[in-house]
Amino acid sequence: MRLHSALCLLLPLAATAEDWPEWRGKGRTGVWNETGVYDTFPAAGLKAEWRTPLRAGYAGPSVSNGRIYVTDFAPASQTDKRKGTERVVCLDEKTGRVIWTHEWEADYTGLMGTYAIGPRATPTVDGNRVYALGAKGALVALDATTGKPVWKKDFVVDYKTNVPTWGMTGAPLVDGDRLIALVGGENGAKVVAFDKNTGKEIWRALPSDSEPGYCPPFMIEAGGVKQLIVWHPTAVASLNPVTGKVYWEQPYKAHAGMTIATPVRSGLMLLVTSFYNGSMMMELDPAEPAAKTLWKGKSDSEINTDGLHTVVNTPVIDGDYIYGICSYGQLRCLNAKTGERVWETLDLTQEKARWSSGFIVRHGDHYYINNDRGDLIIAKLSPKGYQEISRTKLIKATSAVGVRREFGAVQWSHPAYANRHIVARNDEEIIRVSLEKR
Repeated sequence: MRLHSALCLLLPLAATAEDWPEWRGKGRTGVWNETGVYDTFPAAGLKAEWRTPLRAGYAGPSVSNGRIYVTDFAPASQTDKRKGTERVVCLDEKTGRVIWTHEWEADYTGLMGTYAIGPRATPTVDGNRVYALGAKGALVALDATTGKPVWKKDFVVDYKTNVPTWGMTGAPLVDGDRLIALVGGENGAKVVAFDKNTGKEIWRALPSDSEPGYCPPFMIEAGGVKQLIVWHPTAVASLNPVTGKVYWEQPYKAHAGMTIATPVRSGLMLLVTSFYNGSMMMELDPAEPAAKTLWKGKSDSEINTDGLHTVVNTPVIDGDYIYGICSYGQLRCLNAKTGERVWETLDLTQEKARWSSGFIVRHGDHYYINNDRGDLIIAKLSPKGYQEISRTKLIKATSAVGVRREFGAVQWSHPAYANRHIVARNDEEIIRVSLEKR
């Protein structure tokens, strides 16, 4: 009887614990569901349970089955920082101890120098496999327990990919037995589905008439079917994830190929937004796989913006409103049905600076937000305005971006929220911090 009672007490805690196995969490929705965490931060701030040295990179960590996976880069020498070694690092979730690493040579020649240091794509964990993508198109499938390679691809060698100026960032997506990747290859291989177990190509889709862009593939269910959403620099495309057949495409030309933010879906609404070209809201057909444009912003300027022009952040749709960070750090609220601006504020980012941003994660009726100064913020967002509940320093901003910033650097790596903790990295270390309410 006592054992039964003890188990009953433990069950609610176990039921709310969750991992963060891929970009923006399970399903790529940017939603954190765990309970028993801080509503406001302690007055003394947060203290890391452990800190482990790490090399350079923008890729966020993923958390699965008691382990953390992250990628980084080290130059071979201080005289030639474009050539070096990329690697996947596996750490013990509770202690930060490095369990294994797997590395390969990488040459960043051809990438924009200011943003060239380190991989960008969050590793994708599926069962006993972890899939990681390097900045120059090295895709590796590793045994998640041992780190031993299972299969690998080189997009430049195997598909003649012309890597875009800011590198490959589209974290691969697992769907059934398929691993779907934004490849940008020749001969209709902008998107490729591989057998996740062997690496064998299953299908390829979309013509290679433009660069691949940077947006990770995203899965939805609408019109009675599963749809793979691929936002590339000339259109938003919906594909059959089993065959690669195109269901529909909505033209949308993104200047400089800046398709970065993940598409956001709410009900029948599907939103994309970019730095120069602003936002486009599509309306999904409930009866069949189809879509039409509901509204589209009119501005192509990074400064004279009429709606929401995001770059290193993905907005959210909450009810009838959109919340996201615009081109110069303005947190904005838009009417989701019309695209009209409701309000804006710089209180979140605290800097009116080019590409000033943050990562917004929904948690119940409020949001956890990491701005790129290294702050962690709890806030409520509503059509009435921005309500900051609590703010604390999380991690040092270390990535130099070549634009004027108060701290001289930014923190552009999306953290993981898992098992009542936050796991964050910069170019020097990775840390794990408890968010459990004490």
